[in-house]
Amino acid sequence: MLTVALVATLASAALWQQWRSAEVEAAERQRLQASWILVGALDWARLILREDARSNQNTGAADHLGEPWATPLEEARLSSFLAADKNNSAEELMPAFLSGELIDQQSRLNFRNLIRITGTGPQAKAELSAPDVATFTRLYELLDLPPAELTAAAANLLRTTERALDDPKPSSSPLVPKRYAQLGWLGLSKASLTALEKHVTVLPERSRLNLNTASAEALSASVPGLDLAMAQQVVTNRASSPFTKLEDAVARIPGATAETVTVAHHDVRSRFFEARVRLRLDDTLIEEHSLIQRNGLITLVQWRERVAAP
Repeated sequence: MLTVALVATLASAALWQQWRSAEVEAAERQRLQASWILVGALDWARLILREDARSNQNTGAADHLGEPWATPLEEARLSSFLAADKNNSAEELMPAFLSGELIDQQSRLNFRNLIRITGTGPQAKAELSAPDVATFTRLYELLDLPPAELTAAAANLLRTTERALDDPKPSSSPLVPKRYAQLGWLGLSKASLTALEKHVTVLPERSRLNLNTASAEALSASVPGLDLAMAQQVVTNRASSPFTKLEDAVARIPGATAETVTVAHHDVRSRFFEARVRLRLDDTLIEEHSLIQRNGLITLVQWRERVAAP
């Protein structure tokens, strides 16, 4: 009986070890498959933006929400994107589902715009940008957020930027936010981050607001004298007739002038987009966000991050 018990114990241990190895191998295989699919989806997003840029160059068109890149990809089986293979049936393909969207990051006010850097090298100097501080102040008022929080956050951003300019060693310089969620480092509360999320972004450099894609709140904050009701009417009208150039926007936005809609702060084209890709493998959901910078026909990935699936 002792021998039988020993054999049974050893057999159970061997079977468990074999099962564990199989599970680890399956998990690693799924991880690699997911990584390659997400890379492919990101490359696809870059291709869409590159073709849009090519079309804009040929026609002189602006970037707006009626273009193909602005249409979200509803969840679809991965096999529907693959060419038919006579040697494989649909049942043999991996049960994966893909969805995603491209979001124009210049449809949002760039928190980085609060700081203006003048000069280069040792002469570089950081200072608050008064027009942009006024824009964000109006946005805070529209969303009923505490203006003191904005004042403190702008001061913190200025201080960290100044120290980063003075000290070239990254290890001893304070961290400057590079993504929206990191604005909490400057003192923005969770409630403020939630309220601002659809209207504010953080980009690697100063940027201009795309009047064709901006929310009514961002438009109202960015154009002095444009109240929220008029901004909402602008959003409705531009859906069927996007702005083709800044002069067109000045003529069609109520109360706008060449002094309130300027090339320094506004545009009808965009260079920064965020790709959001969601992949579902069986009962596993993976979501990845990437910032894409488009310079002409060149698309560069500034950062990628996995986020917690909702």
